Amino acid sequence: MSRRVALLMLLVLMVVLLSPTALAATTAESNAVAIDTTWTLLAAFLVFFMQAGFAMVEAGFTRAKNAGNIIMKNIMDVSIGAVVYWICGFAFMFGVGNSFIGLDGFFLNGSYEHLGLNIPLEAFWVFQSVFAATAATIVSGAAAERTKYTGYLIYSIVISGVIYPVVGHWIWGGGWLSNMIDFAGSTVVHSVGGWAALAAAIVLGPRLGKYNKDGSANALPGHNLLMAALGVFILWFGWFGFNTGSTVAGTDLSIGSIAVTTNLAAAAGVVLAMLTSWIKYGKADVSMTLNGALAGLVGITAGTAAVDNVGAVIIGALSGILVVYAVELIDKLQADDPVGAVAVHGVCGAFGTLMVGLLATDGGLFYGGGLNLLLTQAKGVISVAVWTFSTSYILFKAVDLTIGMRVSEEEEKRGLDLTEHNSVSYPDFVPLHAKKSIKVSKQE
Repeated sequence: MSRRVALLMLLVLMVVLLSPTALAATTAESNAVAIDTTWTLLAAFLVFFMQAGFAMVEAGFTRAKNAGNIIMKNIMDVSIGAVVYWICGFAFMFGVGNSFIGLDGFFLNGSYEHLGLNIPLEAFWVFQSVFAATAATIVSGAAAERTKYTGYLIYSIVISGVIYPVVGHWIWGGGWLSNMIDFAGSTVVHSVGGWAALAAAIVLGPRLGKYNKDGSANALPGHNLLMAALGVFILWFGWFGFNTGSTVAGTDLSIGSIAVTTNLAAAAGVVLAMLTSWIKYGKADVSMTLNGALAGLVGITAGTAAVDNVGAVIIGALSGILVVYAVELIDKLQADDPVGAVAVHGVCGAFGTLMVGLLATDGGLFYGGGLNLLLTQAKGVISVAVWTFSTSYILFKAVDLTIGMRVSEEEEKRGLDLTEHNSVSYPDFVPLHAKKSIKVSKQE
């Protein structure tokens, strides 16, 4: 009799589990995981493609004799960064630890259940690894045309493995700044890159011929504005993955509004940077206009999910104005930044993060939220600036005092393509004596 009862109960259980309702719930859950995973990976691939944009912007804004060196630095940021971030960076950023740094999960091993992910850990790591590469590669432009390749590689290892992950842990990994709003990384990613870029520019010193004895600056025009413009369009395109992908959930329908705020801020940045340069210089400046797009994108990245469309336009427009004046100010301070990385990523990243404290529809000062959020944002901006600039400055100084950060005057004049890589990006335009020196060197 008991056996019959047990069989009957088993039969009832099977009917319940195989009922259309149960099957539908199971299917819906598995579909949601699949959609979220696919979405996160697609966004990661878009952010990865942004590296091509950075490379084009930096190469276009610098001289032809250094274009190959720019490409080499960018591809190594991605490659070295991925390996180092796998070894320790991800663990420092998201591992279980204390309020300062994660201390568990190296080599992507260990428990990350505390993250509460709805997607595989590997998909989340891919997305985060390309963010780390973005932070690292921002410095390349500010350090362009006079940096030793070996010195730059050391920097790339340290920022991907330690400097950036520590900031990420503070804000995104459950650290002591986890209550600030930085949805996709105006501070975590862009300000980190921007303040590190400022440290690099100061330690390296200006390029030969950039400043006169009276302190006035000379223009050292980039070799290809078309290339720079292509890079900006690639970055703008990739930014849709950067911001909307930070939901790590394709089933989160806020991705639509995030895409709108991202696009509006970029467009407003372009328009206001163009108008500002037109008023100041009498002509609409191409490079300032291009940087206006990036300024708007960097500015909106912190609050892209927290502000409405009007707020996005305000942030983008003000970032477009700010970047013009920030580029001029940094130039007057004789921190030679060939691409405007400090102004775009450092200054506008900090500005955009602060604007969340004013314009966030939930908690912003202008929406009745008081000063609490603004003070929290300011604390995060200042703390990250101090940490990143000081650690980067110490790093660059240490490298400079040991193996050296800057190439010789002769190497800088000849160009880093030849002196650092024994190659040229535009062989049809290289003088005959330079071609002969390449041939001899290769034979040796």
